Formats: sequence, structure tokens, C-alpha cells
Amino acid sequence: MIYTAAGDSEGTLGGLVRLGRPERLGPVVNRALGRAFWCSADPVCSENLGGQGSKMANLAACHGCILLPETSCETINHGLDRAMVVGEPEARQHGFFVNFIGQP
Repeated sequence: MIYTAAGDSEGTLGGLVRLGRPERLGPVVNRALGRAFWCSADPVCSENLGGQGSKMANLAACHGCILLPETSCETINHGLDRAMVVGEPEARQHGFFVNFIGQP
């Protein structure tokens, strides 16, 4: 899921405003969280909680799952952690949104 913090006179990234409507945003968030349970680089991605990326600030976040091109992210992907959102594979109950969507 991409969130834009800076728009201009032309709007923001082609219709993201329309996706913010409740009837559209709920299903989008639910699908995004469901996909966050798995990364093609797992178990390495979710086990690398010692830090990676810029200033070792990213935990479970790699180019296989959630990193965006630097031009798309104003904070240059700093501080991302997929495990914080959906939990670690062996401890899903620690994920922030696990109760929202349940187990995969």
C-alpha cells in the first residue's frame, strides 16, 4: 500500500483519493495485510531483526516484499518492519494488525 504525503495541483498519484473511501480502503488494507504475512525472501527477511538498510533501521523489510523505489518514499524506506505489522512467523500474536485480519 502506498501513501502519499505530498500532493500538487494535479492531485496525488493518480486517484489515490478515491481509494480512501471506506468502501474501497477496507478491502485494500485487508489484502495488503494478508500479503504481508509472506515474503519471497522468508525466512531470511523476517529473521533479520538485527537491522538492515540505511542506518540498520529496517528490520523485516527487503526488496522482495515492501521496499519502494526511493523516489516513491519521502523517508527513503527508513524504519520499515513487516514483522511489527503482522508478527514474526513463530510469534504472529505480536503483530499489530493480527487481530484485524486473523491468521493466514
